Amino acid sequence: MTCHFPPYPTQTARAILAIKLRRLRAEKNWSQEDLAAESGLDRSFVAHVEREARNIAIDNIEKLARGLGVQVYELL
Repeated sequence: MTCHFPPYPTQTARAILAIKLRRLRAEKNWSQEDLAAESGLDRSFVAHVEREARNIAIDNIEKLARGLGVQVYELL
């Protein structure tokens, strides 16, 4: 049996996460500070993630998803 996997994405997971965070935050008309407060994270951390300047742990991805009211997979 042959397994077929889709080709690798052209964007990194870090880039995809940053794009989706900015989009979802904008849909709520939230500032980075608003998202940070809802997620229990620091505003500068959110800024670093959105600029792809920070490697983020899965626990913090979960906090951001919870703060935005979405499932973790929706950020990836």
